[in-house]
Amino acid sequence: MTTQPHISRRHMLALSAAAGGAAASGLGSARAQQRPRLPAEIVLTPRIDQFDPALDKIISTSEPIREIASGFGGPLGPAEGPLWWKEGGYLLFSDINASRRMKYTPGQGVTVFQEKTNQANGLTRDLQGRLLACEHETRRVTRQEHDGSITVIANSFQGRRLNRPNDVVVRSDGSIYFTDPWSSPLAPEQWDLPYSGVYRVTPDRGTITLLLDDMVFPNGLAFSPDEGVIYIDDFRRGHIRAFDLAANGTLAKQTDRVFADLTGAEPGGPDGMKVDTAGNVYCGGAGGIYILDPQGKKLGRIVHGQPATTNIGFGGDDLKTLFFTSRSHLGSVNIKIAGIPAPPPKKT
Repeated sequence: MTTQPHISRRHMLALSAAAGGAAASGLGSARAQQRPRLPAEIVLTPRIDQFDPALDKIISTSEPIREIASGFGGPLGPAEGPLWWKEGGYLLFSDINASRRMKYTPGQGVTVFQEKTNQANGLTRDLQGRLLACEHETRRVTRQEHDGSITVIANSFQGRRLNRPNDVVVRSDGSIYFTDPWSSPLAPEQWDLPYSGVYRVTPDRGTITLLLDDMVFPNGLAFSPDEGVIYIDDFRRGHIRAFDLAANGTLAKQTDRVFADLTGAEPGGPDGMKVDTAGNVYCGGAGGIYILDPQGKKLGRIVHGQPATTNIGFGGDDLKTLFFTSRSHLGSVNIKIAGIPAPPPKKT
């Protein structure tokens, strides 16, 4: 869910906005170097690459990759945030550029679900089934109540406005985790936060905790099936980091490790992330969507042919459809293992 890398003030040389895509360019610190790009004349042919025999249990290499709709996104941001709404049997996703929430109903197509979403990006649901959204324009995380009213979950930390919240997940105890990179086309002001952060909000919204401040561009995040591990991808560094979770829901920093590197010669970087019920991790990366086992081994890659993957989500009645967004389109592919639902089952 990426539009512009976070660049520290100390190393700020210039800022070039290309907010419509995950591979936005800019001059900054050495750790935020541009990833290699595929020459424009080379086309990625849709296919499913198999790197390990274990992929057979997850997806067939002959499974068709479907394009559902296109024409979304633009200078202010791409298509984003696919979220299955099980009660209605439809998918919601974001068109950041148009500041719209879109609705895809299988067999009926795509319609506008909601206007004026404040350039919402990542979406999920809380334990009561209410919609959570990361809003770029208002720089906040919000919750839409059942009556349509809006509750602000987070819009500042220690007196400073958040950057531009990017993606959000909910744990089974009701706590909310979200990423907050600097992705504005404008240079940070002196009163803005000096880092890109990852945060946790307690179930009662009483406390917001900064979990990480050393990522260049924190992006997608997801939990393992037992919620003992959280995965967070750093788009600019091109990798996924994994942390064990402490009993209080914070990160056990001593367990910090690089789970997988998803860089490559093809376009795209780590963006959006989901985990299935067997613990396999799905994440955008160079050339498509990578499927990794719980140890981080690359089993395969879904090459959908678009320049970048902006986010992914499980859907369908059995949660065995993997929906994905690119900068401008929505697609899907069938898998054999169900994804973890959103919201997760409430912890008892």
